[in-house]
Amino acid sequence: MNLRRTTSENPDFQNLVVALDQVLAFLDGDDHAFYAQFNKTDHLNHVVVWYEGNEALGCGAFRPYDQQTVEIKRMYTKPESRGKGVAHAVLNELESWAKELGYTSGILETGYKQVEAIGLYQKAGYQTIPNYGQYAGVDNSVCMQKTI
Repeated sequence: MNLRRTTSENPDFQNLVVALDQVLAFLDGDDHAFYAQFNKTDHLNHVVVWYEGNEALGCGAFRPYDQQTVEIKRMYTKPESRGKGVAHAVLNELESWAKELGYTSGILETGYKQVEAIGLYQKAGYQTIPNYGQYAGVDNSVCMQKTI
């Protein structure tokens, strides 16, 4: 296992996000264009990629939301690597990094059809909150928060 802090310029992160977007396009259906506008990866300065040897198996990122809060974005694990703790390790590293930078809270949005993601976040201590920002009033969104 090798967790690497990087940016959205990392080509392995970019490749993982392409795979993520294909999955989300299927799950989101007609709503995908709405969500895609909020998931741009350019200029992400806080990205974590999990490597096994030289192969990138999972990723995640955060961006500042406000003075105390980061928004967790672009969490993905290759299907063949799921259930091995990759996503949990990436999420822990993102939270640690955010805490090092002085943030005290993490928020995120996921889709109600992403049952595995919701389970991961609940297991990591995230609580469901009212939908925030652009997700307010969006029935397909589940928003969560955790003190880090």
